[in-house]
Amino acid sequence: MRVLLFLLAALLSTGAAAEPGIFAKDNLVAWCIVPFDAKKRGPEERAEMLEKLGLHHFAYDYRAQHIPTWDAEMEALKKHHIELTAWWFPGVLNEEAKNALALFQRHGVHPQLWVTGGGGPTKDAADQEARVNSEAARIRTIAEAATPLGLKVGLYNHGGWFGEPENQLAILGRLESQGVKNVGLCYNLHHGHGDMARFPELLAKMKPHLLAFNLNGMFRDGDKIGKGTAVIGTGELDEMWMRALIASGWTGPVGILNESSEDAEVRLRANMEGLEKLEARVKNWDATNFTILKKEEILLPVPLPFPKTTNDAEIRPNGDRNFDAKILGTKPGLTPPKN
Repeated sequence: MRVLLFLLAALLSTGAAAEPGIFAKDNLVAWCIVPFDAKKRGPEERAEMLEKLGLHHFAYDYRAQHIPTWDAEMEALKKHHIELTAWWFPGVLNEEAKNALALFQRHGVHPQLWVTGGGGPTKDAADQEARVNSEAARIRTIAEAATPLGLKVGLYNHGGWFGEPENQLAILGRLESQGVKNVGLCYNLHHGHGDMARFPELLAKMKPHLLAFNLNGMFRDGDKIGKGTAVIGTGELDEMWMRALIASGWTGPVGILNESSEDAEVRLRANMEGLEKLEARVKNWDATNFTILKKEEILLPVPLPFPKTTNDAEIRPNGDRNFDAKILGTKPGLTPPKN
């Protein structure tokens, strides 16, 4: 399967591949560590753990049993110098949502509000138009309530119709035409396995609207083979999404998550270490083997990066074994790195 290599021209061949800040520890946001934590930490223990790991940004997700501890969570974060970067927000402006907004005002915090949705496929163009209108109206109610507090709303891809980036972009377009300016995107790799074949193209479209980007170890059809969430750096597609992010020039923030039955500290640490190793691997490979592409070469089609198959006909035109070298600018005869 092929993707458009539209971003690799920004990669440098000298080792200074891009600004390193996007994956710096101070740009990382801990995510999915409240209901997903084998140790079931409370607010104080969780903030202590984040401070111990050197993570200073936190996105809060919760279940009903966590609501009584909201104020304690805010106090613990302040005590341990952790920023509340984002909040898993209800999909409608109900009492729970209003209570969350009151909480933010009470504690003087300004998290992004991550809002999701669902829905099955639309039947036709008229149905699509109606869906875009109804979802834009739903999000607008939340965005208008968030505006006086200086808050932004992030559309969170979580499967279904709403989780398709093209549909989210359509919703954003409708909201912008109505004068709503405080809505963007929170993209999640672990809910984007179906997007990987066109990821660089999607990233280019999403970039102007991105508020946050949550990382994950990515495998082909990972959600279908029991690898929906995986440690960063273990996935066969990880070098692809990292190259695209670096080349895009987007600056973050980026999330690392648990969303597993593991101890949240153990999984966060594994993701931090995996991310560091992945970045080093990508930069070392690029510095050694890549050259800047000419402008006219940027949009040449290439296989989804470094496919692991022995069937050359599937990934190289006419079985050309030097196809990767010609298009990617690698030195002839070199074998792309294995993950």
